[in-house]
Amino acid sequence: MASQRCPLSLPGSALFACIVLLILLSSYTASSPILTAHEDNDFLECISFNAMHTKLPVYTPNATSYTSILESKIQNLRFSSPDAAATPNNKPRFIVTPTHESHVQVVVVCSKKHDLQIRVRSGGHDFEGLSYRSYVPFVLMDLFNLRAIDVNIEDGSAWVEAGATLGEVYYRIAEKSPVHGFSAGKAPTIGVGGHISGAGHGTLLRKYGTAADNIMDARLVDVKGKFLNRETMGEDLFWAIRGGGAASFGVVLAWKIKLVAVPPTVTVSTFERTYEEGATDLVYKWQTVATHEVPEELNIEVDISVRNKNDASTTGKLGKTIVATYRIMYLGRSKKLMLLMENKFAELGMEEKDCMEMSWIESVVYFAQFPDGMVPLERLLSRESELKITFKVKSDFVTKPMSKTTLEGIWKMLEENEFVLSMVPWGGRVSAIPENEIAFPHRDGNLYMIGYLAIWDDNETTEAQEKYLVQLREMYDRMTPFVSKSPRAAYFIYRDLDLGQNTISDASVHSSGCASWGQQYFKSNCLKLMKVKSNVDPDNFFSDEQTILAIHQSNPVEEHGAFVDS
Repeated sequence: MASQRCPLSLPGSALFACIVLLILLSSYTASSPILTAHEDNDFLECISFNAMHTKLPVYTPNATSYTSILESKIQNLRFSSPDAAATPNNKPRFIVTPTHESHVQVVVVCSKKHDLQIRVRSGGHDFEGLSYRSYVPFVLMDLFNLRAIDVNIEDGSAWVEAGATLGEVYYRIAEKSPVHGFSAGKAPTIGVGGHISGAGHGTLLRKYGTAADNIMDARLVDVKGKFLNRETMGEDLFWAIRGGGAASFGVVLAWKIKLVAVPPTVTVSTFERTYEEGATDLVYKWQTVATHEVPEELNIEVDISVRNKNDASTTGKLGKTIVATYRIMYLGRSKKLMLLMENKFAELGMEEKDCMEMSWIESVVYFAQFPDGMVPLERLLSRESELKITFKVKSDFVTKPMSKTTLEGIWKMLEENEFVLSMVPWGGRVSAIPENEIAFPHRDGNLYMIGYLAIWDDNETTEAQEKYLVQLREMYDRMTPFVSKSPRAAYFIYRDLDLGQNTISDASVHSSGCASWGQQYFKSNCLKLMKVKSNVDPDNFFSDEQTILAIHQSNPVEEHGAFVDS
């Protein structure tokens, strides 16, 4: 590539901008053209000019580190396969990695000016990969450099930048206090930016509610590039970004989280009960005991899976059996837990040897399920996922206990397909909060949430992968009579494009009604989310396949993933 120089005759400010642009371009490879379109050059010049006082790292597909940065946080290998990469416009036109909050402002302003969509990634755990892929030209803004954590034990809060992971947050809190924690998810590499905005849940759900229920303030860049906090954004927008998916409204820079009290010692336990050991009867009783009869300090989750068994007593051949795996977290000592279980759920047959006492931060490591078991606490600071898999997830909420006959039918479906059901009990604080307190609406009236998980090998053929997806969708359809209705509720963090999507990429499209998938995620809160969207982003600049659309009565309404005339 021919050498590039800035003419010394340029005015001072223009000369400085030119020099910064050349420094910016120095990270690109010279083996192929750096810029392939006039629009790309305009975008880079905009970035360079507006970020002239601090270097904003920008990578094009020609940059040597472009692919490694893109793939570093693709947590679902479904979207890192050659087939996924070949999808038109599936890869970002640019990757930007802000090192300062002002960089986020620059990216928003320049992307809007040059008609480039923005996808924001903090941890890369979006189940449909919407934080790093799109069908229209886009900029991937990866926030991994913005991960400062400032814990204030005195006022019971912490400011956490959006690029921090849950593991980092938990570790930094425990570093300051053994009796403080935060109510959020289990996987330590999840980024707090998207997790909190979708109302993440974990082992403290019944005691303290979702992550979004414990937010005191936020810093955000809006569509105009303005820096906002709770006071300047107003209560409506602050309401919307807590559980309504912040990606519809702006770019969250940081959250002010409310620390919660945890005892010096907690008790954890994990054990299994097979079909032959009465799994059906136990899960049947779990539906009411775990949700309504035990105190909110006790969280009993259950995963249902299929395992091969050796039925040597009859045929000597391998068969299949249902396994219910109970994962228990109790905010207290084991002796008190044992008394509680003997009184409320003696049939489970839990024994004291099944229990382990530890600190809350040690329980975080325990439930993270690292492949090598209990590891040093410092492992929580690792931003690399221990295990990346190829998967698809769907979700449901259950409002009435299923009969034993229904459960038996579900076991048969699982034996046919070998999926995993994850059942998370509601009740306690998460159910006590009103549906419209924040945008997350799934409250009283729900017994538990179900996550349906299909996992397959990364090297499966396209046909085999499609078979898994078809089977999972069939199981979801067959579950219809047994779950919530009008709407059939779904969990936004368990993102599922099968529910519907915005299929028109033109950001000028507006909706006059709430999409069916929006009703499933947000129920009656969906319309208020649309009103907030109309006020803060009326032209739908912040958009993806499942973002809230602004209201416009004279334009199409989106229904079932396609736009139809209202």
